[in-house]
Amino acid sequence: MEKVGFHYRPDCDHYSEKDLALWLPKLKAFKATWVVLQAPVSRAIPEFFITRLKEEGIEPVLHFQLSPEVLPILDEMILLFETYQKWGVKYAILFDRPNLQESWGVESWAHPDLTERFLDGFLPLAEAAVAVGLMPVFPPLEPGGDYWDTTFLRGCLDGIQRRASKPLLERLLLSAYAGLNGKPLSWGVGGPENWPDTQPYDTPESSEDQRCFRIAEWYLTISETILEKKLPLLMLGIRGPAHDNQDLPQTLLEGVNLISRQEMEGMKPLPEQVLGGAFWVLTAEESCCAGEHSWFYPNGRAKPIVDHFLHGERKTVEKSPGDFRFSHYLLLPTFEWGIADWHLEVTRSFIKRHQPTIGFSLEEATRADQVTVLGGEELFTEEEINQLRSQGCMVRRIDGDGTKVASLLAAI
Repeated sequence: MEKVGFHYRPDCDHYSEKDLALWLPKLKAFKATWVVLQAPVSRAIPEFFITRLKEEGIEPVLHFQLSPEVLPILDEMILLFETYQKWGVKYAILFDRPNLQESWGVESWAHPDLTERFLDGFLPLAEAAVAVGLMPVFPPLEPGGDYWDTTFLRGCLDGIQRRASKPLLERLLLSAYAGLNGKPLSWGVGGPENWPDTQPYDTPESSEDQRCFRIAEWYLTISETILEKKLPLLMLGIRGPAHDNQDLPQTLLEGVNLISRQEMEGMKPLPEQVLGGAFWVLTAEESCCAGEHSWFYPNGRAKPIVDHFLHGERKTVEKSPGDFRFSHYLLLPTFEWGIADWHLEVTRSFIKRHQPTIGFSLEEATRADQVTVLGGEELFTEEEINQLRSQGCMVRRIDGDGTKVASLLAAI
């Protein structure tokens, strides 16, 4: 997996010796070359955690998910930067998705010159990182987002061109969230030069946009237009769902080849400025949104996608070629009195977007590649969920109140 790695966890609380002993072998099994670590501002990640990764040839990329509304104390950040640089860290991502209103708060968001105000916080930290020998990474933006990401990036790079020092301009990197978003790997290929009709907040039916695996090509075009060079770029948050009728593990494997500059069935590889890509996420608690996209359970047990990806086959029960299979099955609960209208209503947008086979039969669901299960253990037991997994199904369970269910479904 040349040039490919993982986001480790979506939190900052798992940097013990025990955690390292559990997860380092998993990263090595994938031959991961880098890993994104959530970095707190109140303390450093333990030195042993950083140095062991480096010893195994895995590059730690620190992601400081700062708030542009509540900035950290610069002197304290400089001490952290100096410490990490001594331990061999190279890359520091500063902030996360500043083109979303939730990153700012309603009042701050409403003020004018958002990109310039963001740079007021970003540039001092980036300059400090450069001064101690780190390479600062411009934060990943939400594709699309409340403030259209390509417009936000254009405004920020224009400000960086005017305000940044020469050393910062020479060492700055970009990053981008490159989820598949239900699109084929070829979606958006060539960037804005190939799709001139695409405008902020408006993608005509006959056009394609940056909200896809190919987002790097759009960002690099903007970089070249404003800075007269294509900055190095890290691809982050690579995850499903795959395009309809495509196998997710196979699609991700093809994506790895494209990141590694290999031709795939006529598809152009990604630009050479793409330094690598990170899958979302190695592990996470099943109760959080990230758990739906994790590759391993928190106890270290592999999910089905791991066998698919590493070995290209299922190690569980295989279907014969003559068996009919569903691509995606939405399993809904039934009750003695019938079917709940609420379940049909809350899944309406999900059904329109993914067009899954909809049913109420566990047995029927075992013939699907992917199964989305709506309901907690009181409706579908863990034994029943494991029955689906034993048949080679990739299972995601959606549970909670109306707002949480709608949010989880929207994230798929």
